[in-house]
Order: sequence, then C-alpha cells, then structure tokens
Amino acid sequence: MQEKKRHHPKLKTQLHSRNRHNERYDFPELIKTCPGLARYVALNAYNDESIDFSDPKACKMLNNALLKHFYDITFWEIPSGYLCPPIPGRADYIHNIADVLAGCNNGEIPKGSKIKCLDVGIGANCVYPIIGTKEYGWSFIGSDIDSVSIASANKIISSNECLHGKVECRLQKDSNDFFKGIIKDGEKFDVTICNPPFHSSMEDAKAGTLRKMSNLQKKEVTKPVLNFGGKQTELCYDGGEERFVMEMIHQSRDYADSCLWFSTLISKLATLDSIYYALEKAKVIEIKTISMGQGNKISRIVAWTFKTKEQQEEWTKERFV
Repeated sequence: MQEKKRHHPKLKTQLHSRNRHNERYDFPELIKTCPGLARYVALNAYNDESIDFSDPKACKMLNNALLKHFYDITFWEIPSGYLCPPIPGRADYIHNIADVLAGCNNGEIPKGSKIKCLDVGIGANCVYPIIGTKEYGWSFIGSDIDSVSIASANKIISSNECLHGKVECRLQKDSNDFFKGIIKDGEKFDVTICNPPFHSSMEDAKAGTLRKMSNLQKKEVTKPVLNFGGKQTELCYDGGEERFVMEMIHQSRDYADSCLWFSTLISKLATLDSIYYALEKAKVIEIKTISMGQGNKISRIVAWTFKTKEQQEEWTKERFV
C-alpha cells in the first residue's frame, strides 16, 4: 500500500506528448478530410480559425473530422442528445493509462489485441475504444446500462472495418453493478477505464453548463445548452462522481483476480480525499494519480491495483509477451 498522505499531485496543463491533438487544430486539413466542417469554421476574436464551442452541431462535426482524420473512422453518428465527448481529453486518458501498463512492463507499452481493456460506460460514442484500438491495437469490451448507447456503439463498430473484431459491447442489466454481469468467469482484463457521471442531478449539470458557457462566451448565459450533450445516465448519479467511484472501488475488490489495473477519471479535485479513503479501505496495493489538463480544465486519472509488484510481473510475463 502506498503512503496515504492527503495531498494532491502537481497539475500539468498540457496534453500527453503522444497525443495527436497537442497542437492547434489544423482546420484547412480537417476540412479536406471532412468538408462539412467548413460551415462551422470562422475567425475568432484572436483572428484564429476556430468553431463556436457552445454550438452542439459544431462540436459534433469537429468530432467527425477528428475521428476521420486521425483514427480512420468513416462513420460516426450518435443519437440526438447523447454525449459528444471532446476527443483530445479522451485520447489523453488512453495515452496515460498506456503509461500505467508500461510501468509494470519495464517501461514498454504493451500493444496488440492480446491487451484487453474494459470501458465501463462506453456510451453511444464509442470514443475510448476507437482511440485505444488505433493507437495501441488493444481489444475492448464496452459496457453500458443504456440499450440505446449499446445499439449506437454497435452501429459505429459495424460501420468501421478498423473496429471489426476488436470491440465488443455488453449491456449492463443492473445499474447498481459495475463488473458483475459484464466480466465473465475466468475472463481477464489488463485495465479498466471509466468516464463517470460527474453531477448529482440534471440541475447540477445545467448549472455547470451555464458557468462553462458564460466563460466561453465571456458574458452571462442564462439558458443552458449542453454543447457536448449527455443524457441523465451519462451525466448524473445520485451522489455524483464521488459516490459513483467509491462504489466502483468497493465492487472492484471482488474482481481483484480478474484485472491488473482498475482506473477512472476524476473531474473534481475535492473528490480525491474520499477516493483515497475508499481505496485504503478496500486494501488496494498500489495507487497512481495522474493529472491531465487542456486549456482551463484540469482532471485526473486515479488507477489502482490489488496486485503486488511480484504479481504484476507474473501477469505481464503471462499476458504481455
């Protein structure tokens, strides 16, 4: 068990060095790939080409362009109102979690379909598996409690040859469970990832959106528009991300033999103390906290394992070779 000091990691404010989106968007190149993006691009107040990030349609079209240009995705469509996540931040999670796996593999990132990742809450967008299969060749199981999300993700998978045989979706029938009903007997995962619901209610989500939109537009906004969308199950959980992640940690104990590293995104700095307490209570062996930043937004990945260094080495020898 690592030392349980109540401190927070130094925050970095740039994307991962391997992130394809480290530099400003090259809109002329993106428009060549996705001509439909052109109508949303204009000069901003700094005389730079950009889009209106408060416009849901513009955000969705930008995602289409990025996924096609960088990740070979020729079809990407999500149902109206479902979460349309920012691609650079999602890519950062994948690259940082690759470093976690490298940390128990002599610094070498394990690649190929033998590396198996569980995406808890794949959503309608299927973005984490898209990035993970492209960057490292990993295979993915994506779970979700929403049947519409599963259907949408399956449509994306079936419509893009590069995802065939690499991503499988499973419907979680019990919204109280994270791993039960998804991880099969004897099944092994090298890592789990999760983008948890951050808000405790839709009212909380809308209030956060108003603050974000006011900052984007540099004026007070009184009518919330979820520019990146999101259904209640994607955005909200009773007790917010703190309770969601604490319950995930509690349940992960029962699957300690099934997974090398568990992980989750944490949006709120104030949540960390409760998460560390839950991890200590669960008697995990090792914890890693990784800070990520893009613009003014800072988030963190918290990863944990129930395996000793010796057990980690045995796992990697068996599965990473």
